[in-house]
Amino acid sequence: MSDTGFEKARKLLEEIKSYVIDNEQALESFRIEFVGAKSSIKSLFGEIKNIPDDKKKEFGQFLNEIKNEAERRFEEEKSKFASSSSKSKSDEIDLSRPADKVKLGARHPISIVSNRIIEIFTKLGFAVAEDREIEDDWHNFTSMNTPEDHPARDMQDTFYLKDSVDRLLRTHTSSVQSRVMTSVKPPIRIIAPGRVYRNETISSRSHAQFHQVEGLYIDEGVSFADLKQTLLYFAQEMYGKDTKIRLRPSYFPFTEPSAEMDVYWGLKDEIDYRITKGTGWLEILGCGMVDPNVLKNCDIDPEKYSGFAFGMGIERQCMLKYRIDDIRSFFENDIRFLEQFKPVF
Repeated sequence: MSDTGFEKARKLLEEIKSYVIDNEQALESFRIEFVGAKSSIKSLFGEIKNIPDDKKKEFGQFLNEIKNEAERRFEEEKSKFASSSSKSKSDEIDLSRPADKVKLGARHPISIVSNRIIEIFTKLGFAVAEDREIEDDWHNFTSMNTPEDHPARDMQDTFYLKDSVDRLLRTHTSSVQSRVMTSVKPPIRIIAPGRVYRNETISSRSHAQFHQVEGLYIDEGVSFADLKQTLLYFAQEMYGKDTKIRLRPSYFPFTEPSAEMDVYWGLKDEIDYRITKGTGWLEILGCGMVDPNVLKNCDIDPEKYSGFAFGMGIERQCMLKYRIDDIRSFFENDIRFLEQFKPVF
């Protein structure tokens, strides 16, 4: 290895190993000299043409070793400076300074009202029951005494799964009631909150998806008076101790007799007139005594047991509580809308 090229290479290797790097400026000079695009090592590759043929391979391998050594030394020294810089920055942190404020999020109004409804009925001994959103026809319709020709079965109202006449997106959480009744023996006292779907035109007052809370109580000797007292308690807990209610006759296929419940909202301003259509009363839920056919469908003896059921839309409760005039606001994820429900400390 007495050739001039080898001598230059050995000398360069020694220079790389002995180069003093005591600050970041020296590190940058080292990079330019030995690692950069125009480094001394790359200029040595031009010496290959002057090396005898039988030494060319050895010389090329030697240059690669030098190149790898330069890169290794550079990365090693670079990491030392990075570690030193990190330590110096951490030493500068003033741990006595007040921390930055954590930006708080907000619960969705649907969650706020849903939790409140659950809290009220839990005090009365109702347990929360939840189940699937993709249902079969029997649990969603047939078990609830909905005849084959009932309008609710029409494709215009229900989202059926593609290529299926039996699978659908549940249209109410009554399907949870039927699953509980077929798997649990009375007494049964549950509420079923959840999302439901109906094939409706989306507008400021209606949506294709919304949330419900339905309740069910089955035991021996349950009467309509029990239903009325339960709903009065709910209304006064939800809207205030002076809240008045009224029950109007109605029809639902799964209850008999059936009723709609109104609360007296009052007529204090123009918004109240629009909400209650000038009557002061506002419907908030449907209810009734469980139809004996529903009990039979779920293998419960209607001669021994009776019960009541009710159901309400959570969006309606939210719109009333917070005076929201467009149901679409609940589903648009507008930060400006959601920030209004941040807790105040």
